[in-house]
This record gives sequence, C-alpha cells and structure tokens, in this order.
Amino acid sequence: MGTDAKAAGHRPAGRVPLRRALASLGERADDAREAMDAADCDPAMLARTYAQFRYVNPFVSGWRGMYRREIRPLLSPRHPLTLLDVGSGGGDVSRSLAAWAARDGLRLEVTGIDPDARAHAFASSLPPMPGLSFRRALSSDLVAEGARFDFVVSNHVLHHLTPQELGGLLYDSERLCTARVLHADIARSRFAYLGFGLATAPFFRGSFIRDDGLISIRRSYAPEELRAVLPPGWWVEAGSPSRLVLRWDAPAVGAAAAAGADAGAAAGAGADTTVTDA
Repeated sequence: MGTDAKAAGHRPAGRVPLRRALASLGERADDAREAMDAADCDPAMLARTYAQFRYVNPFVSGWRGMYRREIRPLLSPRHPLTLLDVGSGGGDVSRSLAAWAARDGLRLEVTGIDPDARAHAFASSLPPMPGLSFRRALSSDLVAEGARFDFVVSNHVLHHLTPQELGGLLYDSERLCTARVLHADIARSRFAYLGFGLATAPFFRGSFIRDDGLISIRRSYAPEELRAVLPPGWWVEAGSPSRLVLRWDAPAVGAAAAAGADAGAAAGAGADTTVTDA
C-alpha cells in the first residue's frame, strides 16, 4: 500500500470490516485472494511471511500432535519411510517433521514440493538437514513420474483450492501414497476469525500473516462442506480449535488402524476422543 492510501485510512486490499466478515462466514469466500499469492507482491514482506510461519503454525496447525499420533507409530529406527509435503511453502512444517523424527531416533525422509518459485527459493535457502529436500513441482508432476511415498501431507493448502482442484489433489494423493494421507487446514468459524484476529493484532508487522490469515479463514471449508464432496475412502476429522484434517489410509493401514481402534474402544469405552493438539 502506498503512503497516500495509508494517509487516507484505506484498508489493505482484501481486508473486510469485522461485522461484514463475521456475517459472511456462513459461506466460503472462494473469490477472496491472499496478497502473498499475487505475483507482484512485496518480496520483502513475502520473505518475512515465510520466516514467520514457523511461529504461527505450531499454534494454528497442530502438527506436533498429528506427528505423535498418526506418523510416529509407523516409523522405524532401521527402515526409512518417506513423506511428501504438498504445497510446502517456506518449508517450516517439512523441517519440523524431519526434526521430530530425527530427535526420536526414527528414519523419515521428507520431500517438500511447491510450484511457486519464491517459496522454493526461500525453503531451499535455509540450512540443510539430513533427510530433508525440496522441489519445485506439482503433485501431478510426481504422479506422472510414478513417485510413491509412505505419507502424503499438506498444511493449509485446501482453502487455496477450487472444488475441481481439491478433487485433483485427492486423486494425486491416492496415487502417490502407500500408507496415510493427512491434509490439515483451518475449519471456517467465527471463533477462528475472531481468535486469530485478536491473537495476531499486536504482532507480525511488515508481513502478510494477519491479513492473509483472516482471508484464509474466510476461504476455508467447513467440515460438512468437505464431507459432502469426498470420494469413497476419505473422511474428515474436526479438531479443536477450529481445525480439520482430511485423511485417507491405504487399505492395509486402514484395516490395522480399525483393529487398533476396536481394541482401544473395548479397553476404554466412553473415552473422550476430541482432538485438541497444541
């Protein structure tokens, strides 16, 4: 924004008055656009945004809990497994997953892919880590190559997608994955919008974190919207606070997980299963 616009009190592009934004959350704002997705967005603000994701995602995404619950139990200290992070952006989630596995003495090879040259350049510029690599690519590129991974994950990608693109991601994920898919995103709600707006108001100056984050919430799917369009074999888990995970298990993994769930239910019927990861 130019200095003239600031002096006139204009809102940044995409910012919506609070009352109107809250009233609109009953429907997905799929026509809203995040500033950082623009090809001509400010490069310094974009780099700052990528760098700040590592402070934001631990609070809003819940990957530490998902790693412990969904990924770590399948890992081994001897036999390496592979994980694909689709739309990895600045690479913070990819790096965290690789670091947690290494800290636990488990072998996990993580590949982050993103078609945006700016995201790929930022992620690749950070210090290298064993078992972590980045590529500039689409999931469809890897399908065409015949690539396979034990895990396919994404963080806050779903809300960027049209229904047709969402279908393409699910198609690609099934063909790329041999064990478990976890696509995590925000669940659109007034709580998410107000909570994120208040929590980030004093912070993240000079980046796109706050304004784009609020747009992301408006663009996000509600769990019931995803359930209405999912193909067979996929399901949505709603988490707290205002999270959702779109998941798919390969048949053998799904059968083993179901058997484990049945055993757990028999041992502790009535346990609270609400997801509340930090």
